[in-house]
Amino acid sequence: MHKHWVSKWHKLCGAPAPVDAVPRVLVTRPEQDAAPWVAALQGAGLEATTFPLLALSPVLQVQDLRNVHAQLQGQQAVMFVSANAVRFLAQSLGHIGSWPMFKTATRAWCTGPGTAAALLACGVPAAQIDQPGSQALQLDSEALWDVVAGQVHAQSRILLVRGADESGAVAGRDWLTQRLQAAGAQVDTLVAYTRLPVHLNPQQRQQASQFASDGSIWLFSSSESILALQTNCPRQDWSHARAVATHPRIAKTAQDLGWGRVIISPAGMSALAASIKSLE
Repeated sequence: MHKHWVSKWHKLCGAPAPVDAVPRVLVTRPEQDAAPWVAALQGAGLEATTFPLLALSPVLQVQDLRNVHAQLQGQQAVMFVSANAVRFLAQSLGHIGSWPMFKTATRAWCTGPGTAAALLACGVPAAQIDQPGSQALQLDSEALWDVVAGQVHAQSRILLVRGADESGAVAGRDWLTQRLQAAGAQVDTLVAYTRLPVHLNPQQRQQASQFASDGSIWLFSSSESILALQTNCPRQDWSHARAVATHPRIAKTAQDLGWGRVIISPAGMSALAASIKSLE
């Protein structure tokens, strides 16, 4: 019997899965983002499923739009921290590629191909998009800075489009802001969406407890997801839990909370699948 069906049979019967069964991979990204990751991992032969730990929602209202349009004027570059920053801003303002700023020389910065694809889908010319090269070990602000540092001068105006947490505080680090300001640039921030921790129901908390010790592999692409899980399951023992993190900072968050085994995946979906398989 193929090991995939052996695993399914064990689940239906409530028996422990054999050690050579394909482990469950829990994609913890927000629901809007999870499906492509699940499909790609399933295509790589992994048993991937969604277990969202963050929820996203727009924040810009009609009355905000005039100020937003004014804020967009005169920017040398707009840095989108994620594909969601692109999508939520486009949802509020309309087709990004039609904005006057992207009909001139304004650059669109991003840290990865997913965000670049969202910009292309919104009509931003590929020639105006800056992102880390395919050889970058991590897709982050540091890798982006290596690409765009030469564009920045004392008169630069840079706008960062990003998310905020439930308190309204800007989500994520301010490393790039600090580097830009040190170079003399004026940095503005535009919050396009909020990232809120999902409140797990009792059944989901029971599942999380099971997944912490049954060999499942948690996939984390943000530290906020780990913290949301910890908030939902404050007394859970994670010492037998396994995780793959997409960045060293995310891995450290899990390790600091007592996770048993955490590995860091290089950039790219094929590398991510290979990292997950290394834990099987």
